[in-house]
Amino acid sequence: MRPPAIRFLDDTTKYEFGQALPQIEIGGLLYPIYVRGEAYLAKGRGSEAAREYQKLVDNRSVVQNCPLGALAHLGLGRAYTLQGDTQKARTAYQDFFALWKDADPDIPVLIAAKAEYAKLK
Repeated sequence: MRPPAIRFLDDTTKYEFGQALPQIEIGGLLYPIYVRGEAYLAKGRGSEAAREYQKLVDNRSVVQNCPLGALAHLGLGRAYTLQGDTQKARTAYQDFFALWKDADPDIPVLIAAKAEYAKLK
C-alpha cells in the first residue's frame, strides 16, 4: 500500500520538473520529488526513496543551487543504507559532504549525516 504522503504527491509527477513562472525559486517545484523520497524513507522503503532522490541528482541543471540538490545525496545515502548497500551509501554521503564542505559545522542535518556516516564504517 502506498503511504498517504505518496498518494497525495502522485498528481505532481507529470509537473515535477516544470516551471510556470520565472519568479518562482527553481527549488520550489522540486519539493514533491524530495518529499516523496522522505516519505519512502520514513516507511523504510529504500529502493523507492533512492529512485526519487536520484531524479534530483540526475537533473543538476534543473536543481541548480537549490539545497535539495545536496540533500538528495544525503537521502540517497540513507536509502542505500536501508537497502544494505554500504558502498553506495558511503559514496552518497561523501558526495553530500563534498557539496557541504564549507557549511557551518553546527547545522543539525550535517551533524546527523556525519554520525550516520560514522556508523557505516
